[in-house]
Amino acid sequence: QVQLVESGGGSVQAGDSLRLSCVGSGRTFSRYAMGWFRQAPGKQRELVAAITSGGSTKYVDSVKGRFTISRDNANAVYLQMNSLKPEDTAVYYCAAKVGVVTPNRWHYEYWGQGTQVTVSS
Repeated sequence: QVQLVESGGGSVQAGDSLRLSCVGSGRTFSRYAMGWFRQAPGKQRELVAAITSGGSTKYVDSVKGRFTISRDNANAVYLQMNSLKPEDTAVYYCAAKVGVVTPNRWHYEYWGQGTQVTVSS
């Protein structure tokens, strides 16, 4: 069974940092593009950051310079979130797809269950 499991969410103050982790099992994800999406209440799920199998990264403009996505040689991908803002509050999801990075959630084949990030002012 293929699984992606996120961890590292929590409740923090504005300006604090969090590091999200996503560990995959049941399949080797080293050749998959991995993305971190988030979904705030009443809003659509959006791609926040993504990394290709070769290590190239992409970020949504609102997190550039604050968030960093990385992956190791196993089945883990991380999202380092610095200088958090209240508008970063959302459920964060890890997702995986074959091929190139796209912002379209429907292109991603595997998903984690999500982890809540709450940033208070």
